[in-house]
Amino acid sequence: METEKTATAINDLIIINNDRYEGYKKAAEETKDADLKSLFTDFSNQSKGFSLELRKFVPANEDKAEHDETKNSGKLFRVWMDLKAAVTGNDRKAILSSCEFGEDRAKANYDAVLDHTEDIPAEALAVITKQLAAIQKGHDTVKSLRDSIA
Repeated sequence: METEKTATAINDLIIINNDRYEGYKKAAEETKDADLKSLFTDFSNQSKGFSLELRKFVPANEDKAEHDETKNSGKLFRVWMDLKAAVTGNDRKAILSSCEFGEDRAKANYDAVLDHTEDIPAEALAVITKQLAAIQKGHDTVKSLRDSIA
């Protein structure tokens, strides 16, 4: 990977974390369940921290993703959550399913970056790997909660 490609890859991760932050923030607002509100707030804050942590790996001469920049797909994800919440009446299983969908997107973005690690600095690679493990754990938690609903 060239420096520009590395910056692009890391910026993509920053943006997906911004999407994840906004998605979980929206999910926390939509749910009436205290346990989910707390979990979603934690995941939202985690993503905000991940974005900040990744910013230091984008070279100074490269464009950095804006602090609140999201992908159009992230905006569509939030619109879909709005629609689903309206239709299902903030159904616990529906909200958890939406969150799992978002986690699958986040994992796919991290996996894509980790498929091409040639020029990613070792320190950045360690952070990316650690963040992916945390996102995987979040995914598994959300999936387990969703699957526990009859």
